[in-house]
Amino acid sequence: MINKLAEIQHEIWSHWMTYLFEVSRANKDGSVTIPADKVARWKRQINTSYSELSENEKRSDIEQADKVMSAIREQV
Repeated sequence: MINKLAEIQHEIWSHWMTYLFEVSRANKDGSVTIPADKVARWKRQINTSYSELSENEKRSDIEQADKVMSAIREQV
């Protein structure tokens, strides 16, 4: 079970990083620059409790939690 959950976590992380690189600007030296609007949004989300997130933001977290719950249900 732990390996399945780790696999899901890796998929979630990989999906996030793909998105992050897609919305960022690649620099000549191989680094990336994250747009200021994304930084501001993500900092706000970091400092916001789940209960205070918008419904759309909650839905995104629920989609990720559903992946974990599906794996747990398969084992029960």
